[in-house]
Amino acid sequence: MSTITLAGKDIARTDDGFFEDPSQWTEDMVPDLAKAEGIEQLTDRHWVVIRFMRSEYLTKGSGPSVRALGKSSGVPIKELYELFPKGPAKQAAKIAGIPKPIGCI
Repeated sequence: MSTITLAGKDIARTDDGFFEDPSQWTEDMVPDLAKAEGIEQLTDRHWVVIRFMRSEYLTKGSGPSVRALGKSSGVPIKELYELFPKGPAKQAAKIAGIPKPIGCI
């Protein structure tokens, strides 16, 4: 476990970089989280995915797989990999402050 300071809050994260407590996440943290993941410029399409990931986690208790993300978010899988090149579900989950989705390596 490690700790990072975002938007003036100390955030506990897993060894893989996922939030220990997703309720600590705020949208103000997203630019810093994205930069840490190598995403310098957030677009509206990034936000669509990030908000979708949060919504799925809050309603279903886990983030969607890449396949489900591509089918349900309105962002095609090819574009997901352009937006989140290190793995859409895993990278978007980190930025969205949710646990690693089931099935992510």
